[in-house]
This record gives sequence, structure tokens and C-alpha cells, in this order.
Amino acid sequence: MRRAVCPGSFDPITNGHLDIIARASRLYDEVYVAVMINQSKKGLFAIEERIDLIRQVTAEYGNVRVESFHGLLVDFCKQRDIPAIVKGLRAVSDFDYELQMAQMNNGLSGVETLFIPTNPTYSFLSSSLVKEVATWGGDVSHLVPEVVLQALTERLRTD
Repeated sequence: MRRAVCPGSFDPITNGHLDIIARASRLYDEVYVAVMINQSKKGLFAIEERIDLIRQVTAEYGNVRVESFHGLLVDFCKQRDIPAIVKGLRAVSDFDYELQMAQMNNGLSGVETLFIPTNPTYSFLSSSLVKEVATWGGDVSHLVPEVVLQALTERLRTD
């Protein structure tokens, strides 16, 4: 069984994230989406909400599992016998940081990191940008799945 993990905070999941997960799901028998828990950050959506949204938008793939994790990603990988991390790269600036992480993860545990270039349509996209635009009433409907748009609209609604 070929396994990989796509890690991130996914607050919220975007079409860019979904593109990378979909592509990984075609390459691997089982893809874990690991939702990072960062106690020092207050997210817009609770971890459980993020997991639920991700499960909804990845259900069609059939080979995607969604779990949360706290701590080192390599420990998550070891516990589940996952030999590969799949990351999307938007720009050269992403590569500088991600290369260091990939080398550290490999040095710690032998886990390999595979980089998938982001679809140019999503090269500018981040969860932070989506939240900022949505907070100010901008249209993000083309940047997130419909269920995520509904959750964002509800969460940011000011009556």
C-alpha cells in the first residue's frame, strides 16, 4: 500500500489545497490529510470543523483520510507507516523554506518529501488571503469549494 500525507492548517481548505490533494490521490493508494494543531494560533475554524469540511470536499476521491496531528509530522508518518510527504509549491520562495523542512524531515526519519507545482490558477492562493478577502466582503467563490464558502459566509456574517 503506497501512502502519503498532505499536511497543513487548512483554515480553511482552498481550491489550491484541493488540487494538490486530488493529484496526490491519483498517485498514491492512500492519502492522509493531516490537519496541524497549533495551540498558539487561534484559527477561524476549530480543528473539528476543518476536518469535517475537508472530509466533505475529498469524499469523492475514496482514498483520502483526514486526521489532526500535534507535534512532529515525521512522528505522524512513523505511526501510520507513511513514507512520503506531498507538498504543493506556489513559487520559488516556497521552495526555499520547504526544502529545509524536507531535508530536516528526511534526516530525522527517512521520510521523503515530494513537491508538486501548484496549478497556475492557484499560484497566489492561501487560506490567509481567502479569509482576509472574505472578511471584507470580497468574492471568494472561485477560490474555495461551495461548502467552504457557505461555512465562511456563516462564520463571518455580521448582523
